[in-house]
Amino acid sequence: MHLTKKPWGLWAAAFLIVGGSVLSSCNKTPGYGRRTANKPGKKSATTGAEFSFEENDTTQFFVAKNAEQIPGPNLKFIQGGRAVLGSQEEDVMAFRDNLERTVTVANFYLDETEITNNDYREFLFDMKSKVSADSMQKLEPREDVWGGALSFNDMYQSYYFRFPGFNFYPVAGVSWTQANVYSKWRTDYVQELIRKERELDSTFTKSQLIERGVAMADFRLPSEAEWEYAAKAMIGTQYLDENQEYGRIYPWDGRGVRNPYNVKRKGKQGDFLANFKRGRGDYGGISGNQRNDGEILPTNVYDMAPNDFGLYHMAGNMNEWVYDVYRPLTYQDADDLNPLRKDGYGDEEENYEVSMLTDEMRVYKGGSWRDVTYWLAPGTRRFMHEDSATNHIGFRCAMISIGERGK
Repeated sequence: MHLTKKPWGLWAAAFLIVGGSVLSSCNKTPGYGRRTANKPGKKSATTGAEFSFEENDTTQFFVAKNAEQIPGPNLKFIQGGRAVLGSQEEDVMAFRDNLERTVTVANFYLDETEITNNDYREFLFDMKSKVSADSMQKLEPREDVWGGALSFNDMYQSYYFRFPGFNFYPVAGVSWTQANVYSKWRTDYVQELIRKERELDSTFTKSQLIERGVAMADFRLPSEAEWEYAAKAMIGTQYLDENQEYGRIYPWDGRGVRNPYNVKRKGKQGDFLANFKRGRGDYGGISGNQRNDGEILPTNVYDMAPNDFGLYHMAGNMNEWVYDVYRPLTYQDADDLNPLRKDGYGDEEENYEVSMLTDEMRVYKGGSWRDVTYWLAPGTRRFMHEDSATNHIGFRCAMISIGERGK
């Protein structure tokens, strides 16, 4: 009896399983699971129409599978987050224009080095065929910034920008306005190289390139908040529970300007960590390289150790232009997410008794080869007219970070 009943029980169980799966499938709408930028599926989730994945085809609705941003050369990824910005050094100048406050800065990219003479000459070389001689003259760095009535630095007027030995020294004599023109040129130039590499149609608009995941985000000057956040590089001081043991006065550990470690920073303990002026008349220490900062003038952009974000010379060597218009009260006026002052909104120049605080005054940061240590602190800030140029202000470019990979 048991042998004859067993096959019928198996058939009944199998029937129930198959029937259940059929009923279950009838109650489900066909889908493709979780869609991401890297896995968009083959058809539209809302219409069922098939996607086109051919980049050069503009007759069909195109969906890119390439979801990773192209950041461009020389850029370091700076992971954003919460930070306490402001001067953590004693305000010896009594400016009180950058008091501490908590803000959040989004992910972005920043050049690992200052823009060099070689970089800027490449820009001028390409622009010769695109603009008039008068316009070219306006783009040239001011080499007369090295001259002085009571000094003999005149030789640098002829050699600093053009001699090969200074190729990878930071460009000097560039105004805020010129730095912005360079950033726009760099965006267009790199974008064209990428388009040619991908063999995309030259008639594609910026919107079409964005849809194909190959459009460059714009190179630009960093905001003051971005620059200060990247300079402090607090990622080297924090724990997994979000506690930070201490703040940083400079872009490195400790309260001084010398290397406090035997191994860290790829240098010897006691070596200087920035190129700066130690005091009146002391630009580089004594001869023989006895623990001095190595240079009397600016130095190679890769000299000194990088900070914890991998950025070189975020203190010393050259001050750097940032995007912001200068106002003393920006620290209390600006938003607490990606703060930026584009103009005098909320703190108009009429509020001040001096006429110099116009919307043409731009912030520069970081200290330079000719500044004392006070100005090496990322929280310090100064300003100059956007069309002015000196031998101690350079710049580096930033770029926004677009979305997250594959999401």
